[in-house]
Amino acid sequence: MRMKTFLVSSVCCICLLTACQPKAPQKDGDSNYPLMTLKQENRQLSITYSAVIEGKQDVEIRPQVSGTITQVCVDEGAKVHKGQVLFVIDQIPYKAAVQKAQASVATAEANEATAKQTLEGKQMLYNEKVVSDFELRTAQNEYKSAQASLMQAKAELTDALNNLSYTEVKSPVDGYAGMTSFRIGALVSSSMTEPLITVSDNSEMYAYFSLSEKQVLSLTEQYGSLDSALESFPEVSLELNNGTTYELKGQVDVISGIVDKTTGTVSLRAVFNNKDKRLMSGGQANIVVPYERKQCLVIPQGATYEIQDRIFAYKVVDGKAVSTPIEVFKINDGKEYIVESGLHAGDVIVSEGAGLLKAGTTVTGNSKDTTKEEVTNQK
Repeated sequence: MRMKTFLVSSVCCICLLTACQPKAPQKDGDSNYPLMTLKQENRQLSITYSAVIEGKQDVEIRPQVSGTITQVCVDEGAKVHKGQVLFVIDQIPYKAAVQKAQASVATAEANEATAKQTLEGKQMLYNEKVVSDFELRTAQNEYKSAQASLMQAKAELTDALNNLSYTEVKSPVDGYAGMTSFRIGALVSSSMTEPLITVSDNSEMYAYFSLSEKQVLSLTEQYGSLDSALESFPEVSLELNNGTTYELKGQVDVISGIVDKTTGTVSLRAVFNNKDKRLMSGGQANIVVPYERKQCLVIPQGATYEIQDRIFAYKVVDGKAVSTPIEVFKINDGKEYIVESGLHAGDVIVSEGAGLLKAGTTVTGNSKDTTKEEVTNQK
């Protein structure tokens, strides 16, 4: 029993002595950061914007009269010409309406001729004082009424002829026919909301995309006005949905100048020639806008950090990292910044991991033009 007590007491003493001993200080690990020396260079940035492709003109073809389709004269996807007949609606009732209107015109013409002869006779008798002034005026009114009836009958004939012509549904533009679900026997009317078919003029394609209000204001400040910005806008590229780039360049021809209240963006339109019909209306793509700057300072975005919407970089001065506020070009590619002010050619900066550094960190290493050195974060 005494032996057990002694052993327990010894173990407790050893634990107490161990706990009371001071801990050895832990050595902080070194963190390495690359450096780069700035120099002026030419740089072309490119920014990608989502775009919707539409034909130069997409015309939804709807009937102007009601009836049953008796002929479908166009193949889906076929090239069509302005004035080409696409559908024919049952013409029988409209031909009958034309014949009825023609008969009404003939009757009105006869009535008008009779009224005219009557008026001439009454005028002669009135001159000879055989009939009264009332009878003459009555003949005059009957003649005017006959003339009005003739005019009405002719208008109804014109309307009937127009309706008959509308039974041939024609394409108003040159282009390519879309898909249609209407076949022979389908009942159509002028009040239907679904088009019979859509004809697209795809000789030129429009790519619609948007810039933020801030970006448009930057362009306005840079060029002085929206019109000047439009004239100076560089040629743009089109990145298709399959990842390939369309071989022809496009030109931005419209900047709307109106900020969408919902999205806060401004719409732009770029025009692309579509001579090979490779672009299709309704497709999705990306607009690639290049921006060329000459003799500028370019730094990686990893060399910066932000505080309250201000951008800072670490410049190496006398072997220490000095936090330096900088101004950058408002348009960037998401990878690099073009420095407008705050840094100069020949300055040495920390090119990566700026967000992990602290001002005053000791920097060691020799920096060379555009080469990366190591920074040791000594604590």
